[in-house]
Amino acid sequence: MSPDAWISLVVVTAVFPVMALTRIGPDMVLMGALVLLLGLGVVDPQQALGGFSSSGLFTVAFMYVLVASIRETGGIDLIIRYVLGRPKGERLALARLVLPVAPLSGFLNNTPVVATFIPAVLSWSRRLNLPAHRLLMPLSFASILGGTITLLGTSTNLVVHGLLIERYPSLAMGLFDIAWVGVPVAVVGVTYLLLVGRRLLPPRQGATEVFENPREFTIEMEVDPAGPLVDRTVEEAGLRHLQELFLVEIERDGNVVSVVGPGERLKGGDRLVFAGTSAGAVELQQIRGLVPSHHGESSLQKDFKERRLVEAVVSDQCQFIGRRIRDGHFRTLYGAAVLAVCRGGERVAGNLGQIRLQPADVLLLEARPPFIERHRQSRDFLLISQLNGSARPAHERAWLAWSILAGVVLLATTGLTSLLNAAMLGAAASVLSGCCTIGAAKRGLDTQVLLTLAASFGLGAALDASGAASALAGTAMGMVDGNPWWLLIGTYLVVALLTELVTNNAAAVITFPVVIAGAESLGVSPMPYVVAVMFAASASFLTPIGYQTNLMVYGPGGYRVSDYLRVGAPLNLLTAVVALGLIPIVWPF
Repeated sequence: MSPDAWISLVVVTAVFPVMALTRIGPDMVLMGALVLLLGLGVVDPQQALGGFSSSGLFTVAFMYVLVASIRETGGIDLIIRYVLGRPKGERLALARLVLPVAPLSGFLNNTPVVATFIPAVLSWSRRLNLPAHRLLMPLSFASILGGTITLLGTSTNLVVHGLLIERYPSLAMGLFDIAWVGVPVAVVGVTYLLLVGRRLLPPRQGATEVFENPREFTIEMEVDPAGPLVDRTVEEAGLRHLQELFLVEIERDGNVVSVVGPGERLKGGDRLVFAGTSAGAVELQQIRGLVPSHHGESSLQKDFKERRLVEAVVSDQCQFIGRRIRDGHFRTLYGAAVLAVCRGGERVAGNLGQIRLQPADVLLLEARPPFIERHRQSRDFLLISQLNGSARPAHERAWLAWSILAGVVLLATTGLTSLLNAAMLGAAASVLSGCCTIGAAKRGLDTQVLLTLAASFGLGAALDASGAASALAGTAMGMVDGNPWWLLIGTYLVVALLTELVTNNAAAVITFPVVIAGAESLGVSPMPYVVAVMFAASASFLTPIGYQTNLMVYGPGGYRVSDYLRVGAPLNLLTAVVALGLIPIVWPF
């Protein structure tokens, strides 16, 4: 291999452990690798930046706007209202959940689908007296399976197809072409979840059960009207820097002062709510002017228009990962107070301010109403679910949003226009019709995914242009002894393994040129290998970090990593057998 090929190979190989073992975002890792290759002269600017002009990338971006319009109009909530109902028994409840989620995820990005379903499923499970953990993991897995039904199902499908038509325009696929394999894979996977998968999950306690009784992790005191704290600020009263506790809110004359600032003045009869350890009660009792509150109902169980209680699932990209809540000034940055932290189905004990956050931690937060909209699209949180005072979404334009999506599908399926043009027209119609505002469209764009895709294109181009892809393909040919079947199986296994450790988009796009070079070396059609990359990149059932929806349900379901292995390993095997058995039949070598 040439020096450029060796440099490309070393840099790309280093990318995967860096993404898997560090908290640096995949977009930053891949962009850094691309800048390094550009600086070393391995790729020229046109090759490095080619991903930013990819049709697949723009199709993904326009689809994000379409999904945002359905979310903003309450389109997914409308489906939830009609399909969940009141089934009798756990199996029927699971069927009511996964059977609509799988086809829905064939046309919408599964992340907003799962994000919308999670709070509804938690409320639904309480109403039916069913364990939520039996429903949340199947919800995530069903959405992943549904993404294999159409090209719209995942961003990976769209991008891999974009790479395909750039290289082989004559091999362009129809919107439903992969359904010949995707539907059997989804049917087998959903059947497994209904009959076997749910039985493999041991009893677990989710965050909702942990946070059910606020009295367990809050202490309420009152300001003595005749005491020395009246008309003093929170700072002057010594309540700002307590060792074991945070002052969360003040209930005053039927209203509430949420996320209390240091300059707030105390009044006689104020009811103060502190979060922290029970040992902190001793510290409060030593402060003159505070007396224990004897009100029957906890202040946090009351509804106030000035305050919201929300559950937030910490993302693996959150800037507070590894930092203590107090040191990171969480309340100052987000305008929300942490009441409790749930990890692995259990509340994290000890001094609240000393807790170091980890990915998938579930935080119970007290915040002002604007917090939810302001941080719903934040990369710091995978999910923000409101616990009280939630408003029902307006569904007046939901049917219009769904109609626009149906129009996009119709245009792309009939061949009247390309998938890119159909998605672009749909996004424009969503904004012009008022289904999605400009601001909502911007928030709906997942810039991390888009940057990851663009950088992955550049790295793939480096492997291709430098000759590294051909060299790797030659090595693979020797290992599989020139057998196209063994190359197909090897392709599937490698991509499936990488997607468990790093982002599925990067795994697919970076391996694409190597797989194509291997097919060309054998002199066979590249189609079975391209489709294998699509399906293997979605086969992420073994770990909570392999797919974003898996991480989203990890905290609320109170799961452990072993739960994913227990349920996901058989599902991975089943989907691999079905996909590898059908792909060469539909797309012969």
